[in-house]
Amino acid sequence: MRLMRHHLDAIGLLCPLPVLKARKRLQPLTPGDELEIRADDPAAIVDVPHFCAESGHTLIETREEGDVQIYVIRKAR
Repeated sequence: MRLMRHHLDAIGLLCPLPVLKARKRLQPLTPGDELEIRADDPAAIVDVPHFCAESGHTLIETREEGDVQIYVIRKAR
């Protein structure tokens, strides 16, 4: 089985929309698949790690590219 990296563009969306869209996007994915989220909402810095902790998913990467934050979440098994 090949794991995939999926993408979610949440630029321009404000709290709580980036996390709500991430939750919806993760639902059909295979456990172990990754979701890369691009967001520019300052609240995402707190919201995305909190969402992962509450839902059991793993936040495997956080980085910034200019004004955009990038989060990579691995779906829980």
